Amino acid sequence: MASLDAVSIAVLLGAVLVMAGILSSVLALRFGAPLLLVFLFVGILAGESGPGGLHFDDVRVAYLVGSVALALILFDGGLKTRFQSIRAVLGPSVILATVGVLVTALLTAPVAKYALDIGWAEALLVGAVVASTDAAAVFLLIHAQGLRLRPRVGATLEVESGTNDPFAVFLTLMLVELLSLGQTSGTHIAIQFARETSLGVLAGMVGGRLVVLALNRVALPQGLHAPFVTTAALVIFGFAQIFHGSGFLAVYLAGLVVGNRPTRAHNSVVTFLDAATWLAQIVMFVLLGLLVSPQRLLNTALPALAVAFVLMLVARPAAVFLCLAPFRFQWREKIFIAWVGLRGAVAIFLASIPLLLELPNAYIYFDVAFVVVMISLLLQGWTLGAAARRLQVALPRTDRGPRRIELDLPGQLEQQLVGYSVRANSLFLRRGLFPSWSKPTLVIRDEKILSPDEAQPYVKGDYVYLLAPPERAEALDRFFVDTPPLPVPDPHLLGDFMVAGNVTLGALAEIYGVEINPADASRSLADYFDMHLIKAPRIGAELPLGAIMLVARSIGGGRVNVVGLRLPEDEAPAFPPATKRARLRKKANGIWKALAG
Repeated sequence: MASLDAVSIAVLLGAVLVMAGILSSVLALRFGAPLLLVFLFVGILAGESGPGGLHFDDVRVAYLVGSVALALILFDGGLKTRFQSIRAVLGPSVILATVGVLVTALLTAPVAKYALDIGWAEALLVGAVVASTDAAAVFLLIHAQGLRLRPRVGATLEVESGTNDPFAVFLTLMLVELLSLGQTSGTHIAIQFARETSLGVLAGMVGGRLVVLALNRVALPQGLHAPFVTTAALVIFGFAQIFHGSGFLAVYLAGLVVGNRPTRAHNSVVTFLDAATWLAQIVMFVLLGLLVSPQRLLNTALPALAVAFVLMLVARPAAVFLCLAPFRFQWREKIFIAWVGLRGAVAIFLASIPLLLELPNAYIYFDVAFVVVMISLLLQGWTLGAAARRLQVALPRTDRGPRRIELDLPGQLEQQLVGYSVRANSLFLRRGLFPSWSKPTLVIRDEKILSPDEAQPYVKGDYVYLLAPPERAEALDRFFVDTPPLPVPDPHLLGDFMVAGNVTLGALAEIYGVEINPADASRSLADYFDMHLIKAPRIGAELPLGAIMLVARSIGGGRVNVVGLRLPEDEAPAFPPATKRARLRKKANGIWKALAG
């Protein structure tokens, strides 16, 4: 009976810890505190050295939970990444994820060697453990602080964070093998890297396609699609690992494949995986916190602080500037990417590998990684928003996304029902705008179901349901969100028509039918402003393009990065006739495509 009581107590305490972590996240989001710190502190307080007095030293369990959590996090990240958004940044992101990790580890190693008084191989292991960034921490803080990054910067960070973990794991395992066996060779490392990469890519691509095939061909009972995909991700991870491939790379690529193909129950899968990864992160952070000994941390605190500051201020910036040198990034963007390289639970997870294999000085790696993560989240995490605004790489979110309802339609994969509440200042109501690839299907008003024709004119408070491709459902948000008022009153400036500064004159001319010099077709709008303005561009600066007036709406790095379009007067009535409204919808869809590209 005593053993049964012990199990019950363990279940109770585990549930209480997870619940405490979930509830504490509310305060963390409200005050901008890095959420990872909250969960780690919950584990520390519950541990043997804290008020909880819980004895936990099972590194195997922590490593198992960490592996599962990291696999799910990477799969979920791949699932939400669109091929079209990463195509332009694939080169710099992959170089940052490989060469960048290696350079960071090499530059951190000398400080670790002399500060911790360890050998070169051990110092390189310290560098490898803390070299990778944490995608979950970066984007959680960006969302919590109300920031919207420039598309290229955000995509680069997203792909780098998703792909640098496999390389950091490989580098860590190679150095652990070197310390265990006492010798290795460059040929062996190259063969291992080639094998892990090739098998990881093969397992991820094939596994992802098999998951898509099973989802669309097998008649699973309602509600089992999401658990099936989640377990399939873990099967792909385990399969690749067993055959000595990179399971982490495999599971990320599998997520990319599944997320970019039409599948059944796509939205329920994404929702379920969000909850699963959230819970997995909480459990992993709490367990890693339980492994920490505050008394032991005091012995390595000063050397670990030296490693942390060199990593943040020297190693990471040097790696970023070196890796992005061949690419056309502004210096502001490089500085932000360097500063936003937050370290998270992945570093502590990697530091548990030497503990698991009982290497000499294993706790040094763990304690240093823990201190580095704490300093990174405290300094970089809390200054993330200020850095983004100061470096002008992000625009503040002045709106909150509308509540979106997504319903899968049985028997087909190409369309789904997407529902919104119509807001007073939304583009849909004010301009009658929605993209051509969507189609209003029904409207609910005063608890009555109406057809789109019966419901016109639409009014505030209507619930509109549209048919749209699942992969584009999120893009409808911008047509149903409350549009903020313009900073300068101008009834003719259509603030809802905005494009990025890197959109070409040719793309805009094709959409609006204006004539331009053929030699300027490939020139960006930012370049157009630079060429035709006598002084440096300022917000509100105007340039004509045929019948359209281009208005500078946002400046970053001394260049125009958001352009507003002022249309001719006869094209902007509150509710234009059907033919003209269709023409406006066509133009708006073209603008949206230009933005997405």
